[in-house]
Amino acid sequence: MAVKIVTDSTSDISQKLAAELGITVVPLTVSFDNEHFKDGLSITPDQFFSRLTSQDVFPTTTQPSPGVFLETFEKLCEETDEILVITLSSKLSGTYSSAKNAAEMIHGRCQVEVIDSERVIMGTGLLTIYAAELAKTGLGLKELSQTIRQKMADCHPIMYFDTLTYLHKGGRMGKAQSLVGSLLSIKPILKMEDGIICPLSKVRSRRAGMEYLYKFITAFPKIKYLAVEYATSPEDADELAAKLMEILPKVKIYRSQIGPVVGAYTGANAVAVTVLEDK
Repeated sequence: MAVKIVTDSTSDISQKLAAELGITVVPLTVSFDNEHFKDGLSITPDQFFSRLTSQDVFPTTTQPSPGVFLETFEKLCEETDEILVITLSSKLSGTYSSAKNAAEMIHGRCQVEVIDSERVIMGTGLLTIYAAELAKTGLGLKELSQTIRQKMADCHPIMYFDTLTYLHKGGRMGKAQSLVGSLLSIKPILKMEDGIICPLSKVRSRRAGMEYLYKFITAFPKIKYLAVEYATSPEDADELAAKLMEILPKVKIYRSQIGPVVGAYTGANAVAVTVLEDK
């Protein structure tokens, strides 16, 4: 029996792609006051960003409970005895801890390995996609887990922010806190480092930001997978992806929209790219 792959909704893997690859996606929750929505299920990204930009209520987010993960594992254990879970950074959410707790609860009935990707959005997503592709080859849980952990160093997500207001309000600034004083004068480019958000560069305009993302990608000599994501500006992502396809015709480019939970911290108009190096 093949290893079953599980991730959380902040990986930004679409329902269609998850179904094609046999990936189970566990949703986080986003809330506006007393209204609670399952990330990407009971509220779409477009619905979420419309509310975010048209009202004064700041959304909050909640990790899945151990019970939700346990229910997921129990269902998958009917099909396999090995499950690999890849979550967003444990320094950004308690999702990893919930998955670990559930793995302990089901110990003895099914073998579950949980990996903290130390990333988010398609940083987690590309590692999950890679794991799903490897699982199809018959790789066992131990080898698969080791391979993904080794591959984490080759996975590089970065994001252009139009504003840091939402990240600041949501308390997820990490080392990007140093940029708060210049919020009005710059457009930040942020990266993930050791599981937390860190400043990478600053640009003066959106156009300069898109050019930075393009140059970041084209600096890699060999790319296995590539992802281009947007919050509310598909035209920027379309243009960037089109330029990349011209020079990287053999590279698989995954297109995705930033989901509601992560969108609560990025705000509108964010654009992200993730490179999974081929070494």
